[in-house]
Amino acid sequence: MIESQSTLDGFVPWPAEYAQRYREAGYWQDVPLGELLRDWSARYADRTALVDGERRISYAQLDAAADRMAAGLREIGVRQGDRVVVQLPNVAEFVVLLFALLRLGAVPALTLPAHRSHEIGHLAELSEAVAYVIPETFGGFDYRGLAREVVARVPSVKHVLVLGDPGDIGTALSTVDAEPADLPAVNPADVAVLLVSGGTTGLPKLIPRTHNDYAYNARASAEVCQLTQDDVYLVALPVAHNFPLACPGVLGILGVGGTAVFLSDPSPDNAFPLIERSGATVTALVPPLAMLWGQATEWEDGDLSSLRLLQVGGAKLAPEPARELPGQLNCALQQVFGMAEGLLNYTRADDSEDLISTTQGRPLCADDELRVVDPNGNDVTPGETGELLVRGPYTIRGYYRAAKHNETAITPDGYYRSGDLVRQLPTGHLIVTGRVKEVINRGGENVSAEELEEHLLAHANIRQVAVIPVPDDMLGERVCAVIVPEGEAPALRDLKAFLTARGLAQYKLPDLLELVEDLPRTAVGKIDKREVAARLTKA
Repeated sequence: MIESQSTLDGFVPWPAEYAQRYREAGYWQDVPLGELLRDWSARYADRTALVDGERRISYAQLDAAADRMAAGLREIGVRQGDRVVVQLPNVAEFVVLLFALLRLGAVPALTLPAHRSHEIGHLAELSEAVAYVIPETFGGFDYRGLAREVVARVPSVKHVLVLGDPGDIGTALSTVDAEPADLPAVNPADVAVLLVSGGTTGLPKLIPRTHNDYAYNARASAEVCQLTQDDVYLVALPVAHNFPLACPGVLGILGVGGTAVFLSDPSPDNAFPLIERSGATVTALVPPLAMLWGQATEWEDGDLSSLRLLQVGGAKLAPEPARELPGQLNCALQQVFGMAEGLLNYTRADDSEDLISTTQGRPLCADDELRVVDPNGNDVTPGETGELLVRGPYTIRGYYRAAKHNETAITPDGYYRSGDLVRQLPTGHLIVTGRVKEVINRGGENVSAEELEEHLLAHANIRQVAVIPVPDDMLGERVCAVIVPEGEAPALRDLKAFLTARGLAQYKLPDLLELVEDLPRTAVGKIDKREVAARLTKA
């Protein structure tokens, strides 16, 4: 029996009795993710695994490239258990690097192209990363300058690997290549990847996913989506997100012998021609992008007849667009409500139209244990709204190196507090009604009000601030900064420049600015954000 232990300090494993139960049920199959690729390569050797522009990479080629890169990483000193911050866009090299690290037993911390020095520096420090992998440039941004800041801030980062021209900051990723060599065995109960939390409170957390639980995550998701080797999965969202990586995403499509096609810009004028050329059958989008695609069918050319399934998640999709999208895109819609911390909910192909358009799906696994509780932690009456708590075979028992935070994030009996307000139907389907935590879901990206407020309060001309969500038809919510100025009030463009200079990701910047003379307070002296929002509505 392989124990549910980790070589990483700060990882909270499942208790032994739960680990045994999940193995006996077949959820955990004790095969490291890197070895799964060997199985897939043996089974689907000459089939196309990845398409990136004009490049087509077979399963056998992917397998060999991962071996060579793993050997190259070992040559430069990356060892089992080392953490590596990965910040690559949607390119085939992401998958090669991912499997190289998995085979080596090193742990990738998967960050997003949108992250900047504030987030990357924190995550590199938290993980004590030994290496940082970046593109030369992407989206008009030169990541080599960002790497210089990270290296100066985080002494543990010894290697900067650059996809493209490394300049004077590091080494070209293409040169991390060596003859395959025997590597240490990898424990499938160990941490495979560190995902980045949405940052609902303060700085983002790292989410440890093991080989066992993440393999199940992808495999079971592929089954729910009825993926086969004839499917072509279009990677439209940033691949480092849990959704396009393993729900079922890239890992799910590779597990059935299908093809993953990479798209760097998911706007309709780019996506629609690629769907036609590649014959894409499945993709995943956040609601604003899905609605834009639906509307764009009125003016964009492109044969979308190959598309059979559109997954929509990352934020709640309203019933009206949920009813319209299948007709607009001529494919089935699947609502997905999940979290990088674990629990996934999907609508199913045989669900009624009403369930698909009005709910966010039901749990993936029969052993997903859900509770819906009131503010005192008591179970609500069935059908009533409360906070969703969950534990199960692919839901974490704690964030990485976050013992203090875990005291409140995880209940004493191992349930993860999601912070989501839901109500559950007799069918098991969930309807998401809001959030407990102060977080703004801007087009599928979580923006922590607390984090943004802390940055804004550092501005010399801001005395008080409240960051609140404002409803938006396309993004779901926009970020509004309500400030009491000190002296000359800053303009919105000035605040954006100030926050950008502090290294904040662009999606976290306020969309709106409201100037007020004072902010209402609760009886205990806290800013009353409900009253702030009510006043703005009346204004």
